[in-house]
Amino acid sequence: MIKFTNVFKAFPKGGLALKDVSFHIAKGEFVFLTGHSGAGKSTVLKLVFAEEPVTSGEVRVSGFNVAELRPKDVPMLRRRLGIVFQDFRLLEDRTAEENVAFALEVTGARRSTIGARVMRVLTQVGLAAKAQAYPRELSGGEQQRVAIARALVNEPTVLLADEPTGNLDERATRGVFQLLRDINASGTAVLMATHDLDLVRQAPYRVIELQEGALVYDSVVDEPRDQAASP
Repeated sequence: MIKFTNVFKAFPKGGLALKDVSFHIAKGEFVFLTGHSGAGKSTVLKLVFAEEPVTSGEVRVSGFNVAELRPKDVPMLRRRLGIVFQDFRLLEDRTAEENVAFALEVTGARRSTIGARVMRVLTQVGLAAKAQAYPRELSGGEQQRVAIARALVNEPTVLLADEPTGNLDERATRGVFQLLRDINASGTAVLMATHDLDLVRQAPYRVIELQEGALVYDSVVDEPRDQAASP
């Protein structure tokens, strides 16, 4: 699903964001990507969805060699990925339903199918009753659930979550994390960047830790677990 091989990423003004990073995430895995702020977590995610180019090494995602993608092919890769951010990134002038539908509209989905697909994922995240609510009418946890629904509506094989609970209180954090676990249980691989070690301790998922751009710990290598999928 996701394979990094000897990946380096340099900053434009000097310095390395990633230093010789290699790992393989298999189909259906749930993986925590941990490390302090600035360790390289967001850079890894940006390389996966082709927002940033690789300086050297190879990144493969769902059969694509990201470094060899032509600009016109990047949307094909991103349709296989769902992406959730810490700051929700919802359109304030659109309802929850319209925010999710927008993700289908930009990919050219048939209009006759959009309504049913949107309501299916809103139901999945527990927000069918809030379909007509605007972001300002929703709590932080509810806004993040809309963002997750938007990420799921194109039926991705991989869900990328960049500090998805970073702006949430403890109760909302638990709810969003359980939702991500449920999504993973249905077969979608989840790569979740987080610095919340309390969350990491709650589930026996694989942990990859970065420190100053280098991979310093991978639980399936350093502490093999029966529950973890083999890479």
